[in-house]
Amino acid sequence: MNPPPQVARDQDDLLVTAAEGSDLWRTTSYGFIHDTGHALLTDFPDGTAAEVSFIADFSAQFDQAGLLIRADAEQWIKAGVELADGVLQLGAVVTRGVSDWSVAPVPEWLGQAVVVRASRKGNALTVRARSGDEPWRLVRVAPLPPGPLSVGLLCCAPTCSGLVVRFTDLRLVEADQSLHP
Repeated sequence: MNPPPQVARDQDDLLVTAAEGSDLWRTTSYGFIHDTGHALLTDFPDGTAAEVSFIADFSAQFDQAGLLIRADAEQWIKAGVELADGVLQLGAVVTRGVSDWSVAPVPEWLGQAVVVRASRKGNALTVRARSGDEPWRLVRVAPLPPGPLSVGLLCCAPTCSGLVVRFTDLRLVEADQSLHP
């Protein structure tokens, strides 16, 4: 979806350069619709989880990377890390006609490897994330639209060129069996 201006391989890693102005958002608070984010998507069957691992040098307002779960242009969820107001934030945007946004600061993750995991089970998506060997942090539990979904890596650079994300892994595995450990 929306091929980025540059993609390169570095051994097993995928280096993706995001285009300036790339983003995903629908209406809420800002009044605009952006559907220009870069994503590499595959089918996302019920009962599976998608995990993406990446490292990025976030430097501009709203630079972001993570996972995109998509039904269509009006129903999608993005989850990952984003530089907002000078602080790296862990969060999610859930869109069902209009977007919402939730974040929590994770400044200690800047420059570190991050893993974002989204588990699809029935009508719910459970998003978790971590950096290094720390325990998983619950990011969001969100409703899923019925029908087929796609999932994959995502990056955007809404305000400035120069964001390069090093994606080190993307895998589909068995979904989490419960919300709580």
